[in-house]
Amino acid sequence: MDKDERNKGIEYALPITIGDDVWIGGNVVILPGVTVGSNVVIGAGSVVTKDVPSGVIAAGNPCRVIRPITAEDKGRFPSVAQRKTVK
Repeated sequence: MDKDERNKGIEYALPITIGDDVWIGGNVVILPGVTVGSNVVIGAGSVVTKDVPSGVIAAGNPCRVIRPITAEDKGRFPSVAQRKTVK
């Protein structure tokens, strides 16, 4: 579309909202108007078309909730500090 068409207001943008402690994988697309809750992991390559609730792992095209993040997940992966002390 040329500049005159674009300036007619045919297209518009909506803000996205991202909560605290969110990990967004590489090449993720989040569409306008979407809200991502806090404590969320979004898998690489996902296309987020709808709101994502807090405390979940979500992935896919379109992005969907895979499962909630549980207390068991905290001990599953070592933190950066823990990895530096392991030799």
